[in-house]
Order: sequence, then C-alpha cells, then structure tokens
Amino acid sequence: MFQNLISLELSAEQLKEVHGALGVLEKNLDGLISLSVAERHELAKMGPKSEMFARKAYDVLALNPEVMPGTFSLREFEADIKALDQLRPVFARLAALMNRAEDTEMALGSDIYRAALDGYRFAKAAGKGAVLDEFSAHAAVRFAGQGRRKGGGDGSAK
Repeated sequence: MFQNLISLELSAEQLKEVHGALGVLEKNLDGLISLSVAERHELAKMGPKSEMFARKAYDVLALNPEVMPGTFSLREFEADIKALDQLRPVFARLAALMNRAEDTEMALGSDIYRAALDGYRFAKAAGKGAVLDEFSAHAAVRFAGQGRRKGGGDGSAK
C-alpha cells in the first residue's frame, strides 16, 4: 500500500534563503554555548519554583546591594535574567521549528523506506531479471539475520 505522508519540494532559492537565515541566526546567537554531558550534570538546575526564588532574590539584592561582597556582580545577575527573558521566546520558536523538522525528517524517511519496500515487493512479484537481482543483493544486506523464525507460533526460535 503506497504511503505519502509528505510531499515537499524546495527550490534552490528557498534553500539559499534558509541557509542565509541560519547564518544570520548563528551570527547573532554566537554567544550561545555548548556544555558537555559532565558539565550539564554538575550544574544547578532552575525550574519554575527556583526561578521565582531567584527573581525575588534579585529584587531584594537590587534594593540592598551593600549586603553583597564586592566580588558579587549584581549587574551580571541582572544581565543573565534579561538575556533569559529575551531568549526564551526565541528558543520556544526554535524548539517548535526543530520539532517540525524532526517530524518532517521522520515522515520523509518513512515515505522513502515504504516506497523501497513496495518496489522490492513488486520486483519479487515480477520474479525475474536484473531489477530483482539488484534488489535482492541490497535486501540481503539490509535484512541479514532477519529470516523467518523456525519453531512454534509464539515467535520464538526452537
């Protein structure tokens, strides 16, 4: 049964614009960082309750800066809050776009794989010729070790 979850054609001009837009994002978001798994593991995480506490702590400290040592940067604290507030809507849009990108990649891959399986099935039904030989050679690699199981009806090999 033919599957076509998505039909998508992009022109060279569209791809050029997409790559240009990604370049603009990369240029303007060059301050974003990458953390290692170990670094991510070690960080204190801020959930909604922690964020409420942190914002209130900033408010209190901003009114009473004299309680903090000179090594504490209230300005950096404020800048981090501002950056987070500015970037959250951007990150939400990027995440939504990335989710659509992943779903599109999955749908395209599924369409392609299902079409390949359909083509192989039709070639097998035709039963001879170079087309079947070519399919069989590639199918042997793809489906190696997935032969029919011998044994009982429970799917286990005997």
